[in-house]
Amino acid sequence: MPKPSAELLLLGCAILVGVVQLLWATVAARLQQGLSWGAGPRDQTMPLTGGAARLNRSFQNFQETFPLHAAAVVLVYLLGRLGPVTLWGSGLYVIGRALHPAMYYLSIPWTRTLVWFIAFTGTLMVVSAIFL
Repeated sequence: MPKPSAELLLLGCAILVGVVQLLWATVAARLQQGLSWGAGPRDQTMPLTGGAARLNRSFQNFQETFPLHAAAVVLVYLLGRLGPVTLWGSGLYVIGRALHPAMYYLSIPWTRTLVWFIAFTGTLMVVSAIFL
């Protein structure tokens, strides 16, 4: 069996980042909304506010960006176009996505936007290897 590339290992790290984000957002939501509401049918809406809402939005954003990044990593791997650009791009994606929920939660002006841009730049770097 071939040794997995660093990009695929970083994709595994991105999956772990997503799992941690899901757990963090869920715990914050349940602390705010209550366990009984979360265990019930949720027929009545109970909007999240503050940090719990920001963690939820950060996870939603992860769900939007991860499929694009994962597809790009798998495609460059299958095409045999791995290199420094895809390695750095994969690393930037993981770092940016790992920092995103904390920066969103802390609500420090511009930091969330900066780490989102870092992660997105990483994805664009990997995508560029598909066409170069």
